[in-house]
Amino acid sequence: MFADPQFLMSCALFLPVLWGLGLFGFPSRAVSAIRWYALAGACCELAITVQLAGIALGWIDASPAVNASTTSLRNDILLGMSLPWIPTWNVNYSLGVDGFSLPLILLTSLIFVLSIVASWSIKTHIRGFLFLLLLLETGVMGVFLALDFFLFFVMWEVMLLPMYFLIGLWGGPRREYAAIKFFLYTLAGGVCLLMAMLMVYSASGGSFDLLELARMAQGQAPKPGMDLDQGIALTAAMGDTSLQWRVFVLLLIAFLIKLPAVPLHTWLPDAHVEAPTPVSMILAGILLKLGGYGFLRIAIPICPLGFAEWAWFMVALGVFCVLYGALAALAQSDFKRLVAYSSVSHMGYVLMGLGAFRFQELTGVVLNPDFSTMGLSAATFQMVAHGIVSAGMFFVVGVLYDRVKHRDLRQFGGIASLQPHFSAIAAGIFFAGLGLPGLCGFIGEAFSIFSVWHVDRFFSVGGALGMILTAGYILWALQRVYLGPTYTGPNREYLTEINFREYTVGYILLAFAIGLGVYPAMALNVIEPASRQLVQQISGSQERQLSLNRASIESPLDK
Repeated sequence: MFADPQFLMSCALFLPVLWGLGLFGFPSRAVSAIRWYALAGACCELAITVQLAGIALGWIDASPAVNASTTSLRNDILLGMSLPWIPTWNVNYSLGVDGFSLPLILLTSLIFVLSIVASWSIKTHIRGFLFLLLLLETGVMGVFLALDFFLFFVMWEVMLLPMYFLIGLWGGPRREYAAIKFFLYTLAGGVCLLMAMLMVYSASGGSFDLLELARMAQGQAPKPGMDLDQGIALTAAMGDTSLQWRVFVLLLIAFLIKLPAVPLHTWLPDAHVEAPTPVSMILAGILLKLGGYGFLRIAIPICPLGFAEWAWFMVALGVFCVLYGALAALAQSDFKRLVAYSSVSHMGYVLMGLGAFRFQELTGVVLNPDFSTMGLSAATFQMVAHGIVSAGMFFVVGVLYDRVKHRDLRQFGGIASLQPHFSAIAAGIFFAGLGLPGLCGFIGEAFSIFSVWHVDRFFSVGGALGMILTAGYILWALQRVYLGPTYTGPNREYLTEINFREYTVGYILLAFAIGLGVYPAMALNVIEPASRQLVQQISGSQERQLSLNRASIESPLDK
């Protein structure tokens, strides 16, 4: 049972929330027991996802029949399962792991462990806080594991309320405003996602299966064993260019809000500034990745023709986000707001990589597919790298805030002389965010820039300029905070060296930043097959659509 991937995927999905319910069996005064119990649950979740990764990559033996329900639909699905959930409406409990989701699942379980360790600074209503964190982890895992559109949507919405309460109850002075703003933006994205799902469900003849929907959108029969004539009406409906265009626009809005991209980003700085440190670590480290993952799992596969129309826009918007976020970060005096705008800039590289496609006008094939594969792989790698770096940067800011109770860059200076060891950790994490070669931030940004060279060299130049601006605000922040005369601002007496718990979080994040920077192949070898498969699907759908268009034009002449 414990080596059964189906069982492990279900455990990865439901263990956090079920474990979290056990928190209410502790008396509220048993603070230490509550914290260690929650940490034990997060560590169990991490162990499960590591075991899933071992099975998916062939390091651990498992049942050979586990993939039978999904590999026939897409051969790059590493693990999969499907059980009826609401048969009347063709809703299934379908879970799966591929090269896009596996790194993000591992990232999620790691960041939640570290955020719970960082939550030792939370002093009020600890049971409720930790339960909401574990409920949030279930929602995130559900999004990354779901292969059914309805299940994906349910888990997408599950994340909304925990984040609302985590910001609204444990946040800063303007927490109510930030929580409501986050709620409204996310709700608007959810409405767009719901509308897109209903349109797809209607056009497909009542299917929520993401793999079947992708096959129909690409002009293939819904299932390999089905004669194309049997599914021709569904295939024609899902392959309709106008339908895909409308659905893709709705999905584009939903996922750009979560990414977030300018001008749909304004909820992010407020949410980060008011959120407590553990929540900021999760928000930047994991939740922003849901937008990029939504493109990879849903928007691009089931709307390849719509994506072809909007790919250039995604690249252009990505470059704009890179530059806007970097310039906005340069203008900040609040340390946490600076890091928040850096996330807008860094996630712009994800958008650039996702849109790095160029199509041949006559045949519709993807030109330079290796560059497009590079773009998808770079975007996914950038999500993982940014998850590590951004969580580390917000943790660094939180450690300082816990001691001096302010984030004003104008009042900092000389922290390195008071906290030399912690300053070294902070410098390493911020250099990873800068994109220094040898650290994880460099790979995703550099290859996103390389991948859009064949789309338009102007975009590559814009992305490269963003790296220069990033170096500017990172070095400026480090100089203002850690160098110069010794700190003489508020609460100087509390600026002692960090404790073992804080060392642990900092060193783990720094170790992963170095490891992925020195040996990025550990992630890219998993991501690349899924990227190549998706590029082939997009190219094939374009060819089939143009063939149908030519046939419809030529048929009257034949008569």
